[in-house]
Amino acid sequence: MVEAVAMRTTGLGGDSEVHLNTSGLSGGITLGPRRVLPVSLIAQGAPGEVWEVLERQLNEPTPGEHDGRFVRATMGAMLSGLDTREQTLIGRIGADLHPLGAVLRNRVELGALGRLLDRGLIQIAAITPSDAAHVLGLSDEWDADAAHMALALFSRRRVGSGNRVAPDAVHLAQMIIDQLRKQTVLALLETSFDEDRAFTDDPVDLARHVLIKQGLRGHADIVRLSAGLNLPVIGLGASAATYYPPVGEILNTRMILPTHAGVANAIGAVAGRVITRRSGTVTTPSEGSYRVHLPGGPEDFTELDAALTRVEAVLTEEARAATAGAGAADIEVNVSRDLRSTVIETREMFVEGHVTVEASGRPRVAVD
Repeated sequence: MVEAVAMRTTGLGGDSEVHLNTSGLSGGITLGPRRVLPVSLIAQGAPGEVWEVLERQLNEPTPGEHDGRFVRATMGAMLSGLDTREQTLIGRIGADLHPLGAVLRNRVELGALGRLLDRGLIQIAAITPSDAAHVLGLSDEWDADAAHMALALFSRRRVGSGNRVAPDAVHLAQMIIDQLRKQTVLALLETSFDEDRAFTDDPVDLARHVLIKQGLRGHADIVRLSAGLNLPVIGLGASAATYYPPVGEILNTRMILPTHAGVANAIGAVAGRVITRRSGTVTTPSEGSYRVHLPGGPEDFTELDAALTRVEAVLTEEARAATAGAGAADIEVNVSRDLRSTVIETREMFVEGHVTVEASGRPRVAVD
């Protein structure tokens, strides 16, 4: 019975990772949900090092899978509880910035890389909408030349038809900005359909329905269609003016960009809730065995439920302690599981489980 904001989140913004879509002949790109460091930003601190790698990769006759991507360890990373492969990989990374392709020896290590990234022990730099904005001249805060080289590398990659994903860096940059706006429109439509009580079908399907697409374009032939949002949209964040004005035009509604929209997120971070997330993985080294990867070292269980319970308990304790240490009180905890399995000879076999614990609380108010 308490009025509150209906909050929905989607992994989409200026630092969203750009992915190549190789399914089908047309291919294309998608964004998020994982965040990465923009290449233009990481080059700001090490321009010579990043430029040298990008120029060398551009001179190669064929594009590499990890071209334009870099990795480094985080400062003060807690390295306890790593398995052998994770220890080897982070030892290879050391204290320096590396091109990702120089660190990975085989595809098996991608799993270890993902676990290190989930634990916050490493950072990945790759192309993002922020890099695309620098290439198009929409932003000039960081290293635009590094962004241009990184996008030029990505544009050489091939889609399912065998053609390049884009002719050059500028065309790719526009594709990325257009995709960000497209996914933003879809996120707003999905939320609107879910909130509008007149609709009971799946909001995801409704947002992508051909009638909605044609209605947004104002189709008027034998059939006349019109669609749009009946409420204005308010854009907040440092990049709101760069990405969001066309979103309002697409949705046939008013896009409001407040005068100080760029600092709204920063103010919200100070006045809002303190949130800490901890993630852990359960793997299966052999049939009937379940391994939990913990800070104190791996632990093996014979029952999946026991393994999941153990990792949740450890992550909950870590998240609570970190949130309290960040100045929060009245801490609440939410746990989510992502369990993956496959079917082998009609039997469902567990592959991997990913557990995320989120602890949140109001900032404690200092008293003199």
